[in-house]
Amino acid sequence: MAVSIKWVLILAVLLLESGCWDSKPIQNMVYVTAIGLDYEEGNFIVHVQTLNFSNVAKSENFEIGKNVPVWLGRGEGKTVSEALSSIYATSQVRVYWGHVRAIIFSDRMLNATDSVKHAYDAINRYREVRYNILVYGTKEPMTKILTQKSIFNFSPLESIMDTPEDSYSQRSFIPPQYGYRLIAEVSEPGRTAMLPSLATVDDSWTEDQKKKSMFKVDGAYMVNTQELRGWFSGDDLKGARWLYKKMKRAIVNIPGNGDPIAALVLKLPKHRIETYLENGELRFNITVEVQAYVDEMVQNTSTKKMEQEAEAVVREEIKSTYLKGVSKQTDILNLLGELYEKKYKIWKKFSDENQLVLKEDTLNKIIVHVRITNTGTYKGKVN
Repeated sequence: MAVSIKWVLILAVLLLESGCWDSKPIQNMVYVTAIGLDYEEGNFIVHVQTLNFSNVAKSENFEIGKNVPVWLGRGEGKTVSEALSSIYATSQVRVYWGHVRAIIFSDRMLNATDSVKHAYDAINRYREVRYNILVYGTKEPMTKILTQKSIFNFSPLESIMDTPEDSYSQRSFIPPQYGYRLIAEVSEPGRTAMLPSLATVDDSWTEDQKKKSMFKVDGAYMVNTQELRGWFSGDDLKGARWLYKKMKRAIVNIPGNGDPIAALVLKLPKHRIETYLENGELRFNITVEVQAYVDEMVQNTSTKKMEQEAEAVVREEIKSTYLKGVSKQTDILNLLGELYEKKYKIWKKFSDENQLVLKEDTLNKIIVHVRITNTGTYKGKVN
């Protein structure tokens, strides 16, 4: 009886241990946090950014300013899947994809036919990868982008590439883009999708007297029906921000040209797009309503004049961005997307007749209303 109990206990211990044989300590795995995709001479080239989470996990012993090493892996293949899989050959330990937070496409990748949709589809067939991945384009070498550090030597997980919402909440310029939304937008015939472009700048921050390179979103690639329409700089895209639903705040000097009389913070814009036909031609009117408060007063000016000057700035930015798009037949303001959603029959008719063409007068009116809700400690004139 004692012998049988002994063997039962031994068997139970073996069964419990067998359940842990396939487990891996977290420090003995490769965690991919970002993927860079390039395309050259018919081959897909993949760079993966990997981090050791024992170095970046915040704990009582976490040391601000400590340099966090970044390891990059490189793979190549005729398909994205083959390029990703080739990394396994030299990874030494298991590769885990569940912490991927960003995908970056090179210029060459974006110019390849159906590259964005094809690559995103391949990556999302990895069951560990999530759908809410940030996506970017870049003109810079992928190795430079993926080894970029953050301020105070924080890990890349604390940079604009991985946490853009923090920066966007203070300066709402080009909104973050997520993979699931990008695929939906490029698959919709009437809509033009915006893919932020990442760059590095080394003339804004220093550590003591040593220049430190930092990320900047310097513009965006515009994609329509899976075709790259071109790259536009941040200045080109200024007017588009007033039509973003999630735009939070932006600072503008008034007037737009010449010496400023004040700086205003404009926030929470609301817009309406009216589509109609005039003598058989497409026409659009845009109405924007936005709140504002005074951030800096250079000259004592009436509230009414500041509102009028701000309205002129917003109106001119929208018009300028629209005309930048017309020059490349790119619907930056998504006017045709609005037509597709609200008046599909008209969109279909013009599409079938190849008349979905943007002209300078296609955008007819731009109506802007700015209301200053707070002048702060500055007591400007009421009238």
